[in-house]
Amino acid sequence: MAADTIVARATPPGRGGVAIVRLSGPATAAITAQIAGAVPPARQSVLRTFRDSADEVIDSGLLLFFAAPNSFTGEDVAEFQCHGSPVVVDMLLSRATRLGARLAEPGEFSQRAFLNDRLDLAQAEAIADLIDATSTQAARAAHRMLQGDFSSRIHSLVKELIELRVFIEAALDFPDEEVDFLADKRVIQQLDTLEISIADLLDSAQQGQLLRDGIRAVISGPANVGKSTLLNALVGQQRAIVTDIAGTTRDLLHESLLIDGLPVEIIDTAGLRVSDDPVEQAGIALAEQAIGDADLLLVVSEEGASSASLAPVQDLVHQLP
Repeated sequence: MAADTIVARATPPGRGGVAIVRLSGPATAAITAQIAGAVPPARQSVLRTFRDSADEVIDSGLLLFFAAPNSFTGEDVAEFQCHGSPVVVDMLLSRATRLGARLAEPGEFSQRAFLNDRLDLAQAEAIADLIDATSTQAARAAHRMLQGDFSSRIHSLVKELIELRVFIEAALDFPDEEVDFLADKRVIQQLDTLEISIADLLDSAQQGQLLRDGIRAVISGPANVGKSTLLNALVGQQRAIVTDIAGTTRDLLHESLLIDGLPVEIIDTAGLRVSDDPVEQAGIALAEQAIGDADLLLVVSEEGASSASLAPVQDLVHQLP
């Protein structure tokens, strides 16, 4: 348990209907009593008047108290739900700090939850992912991780690895036993199962990253085949200049879309071809870099295009890790 008590606004800054000021630490109950007159029963919402040191009213609102260890941080926690005026919030923060609390550092409530075994690192990351979620799928994935889904899979893998290690060490420590532990197919079977489980876990982590950060889709191909036309069609507006002149697109054009709840960044690139124009060469270099960083590559070509015209794209794809 931490020796000091921290306080911070738990809702975004600015004006609003409601704001929440949160306290956590050993002096939470005492500070709460000074501001609200009495500490309410744990986990019960009560209407209270919040007062300053001169007994003047700061605001009236709901007050909740969570006794340790049954709170988010594992410490005594109080939440003051006041009107969402920055002035009211500042008065509550000032009152709490004068009574002995200090302003919390960014992420310090989650840090205390982690240090008090209320969260593991995966769940702490899930809080940030849930707050920053830009789609329904990302929010649901973050919530599953917050509930411990990812952590339980990790713990299960660790348990299986420990059991396998014990099995192998027994075979090495007792080589004269009649039963040859290492000749047993169980070791190979367990290793195969673990390999599959780890691969599934890595796939889940990659999917989670795509849900959080979005898919980077790059439109590529030879010059003047309709890449910019495709970008305009996907975003539903004239985002890129379209002409019959090859090499119109020089820089990377970025557009963000939400497709079936998944954030997608679409990037239009310069056509890949041999050019003497230094500006176009710079654009082609940017296109090649974007192709290397892409999660999804959309190659556009003319109907019946020759393999020679697609060779620059194919060569780049073959060089990807």
